[in-house]
Amino acid sequence: MVYVRLEKEWTDGNGVGYSAGEMVDVDAATLAKLQAAGIVGGERTEWLGPTGGGQEGTDWLGPTGTKP
Repeated sequence: MVYVRLEKEWTDGNGVGYSAGEMVDVDAATLAKLQAAGIVGGERTEWLGPTGGGQEGTDWLGPTGTKP
């Protein structure tokens, strides 16, 4: 099982609906289908920690961060 964040709304095989931004646990086959449909993004390869580049608004805010 893999825990992923949804980029778009999704309804699972049991009819349970999930909103964009929710985290869900899915198996590898379901993950592949969700990625192909653009419902979840691809894997992140960078670490968003103190030395990670990150994306605007998602920079590391930990002890070595520069943001207040």
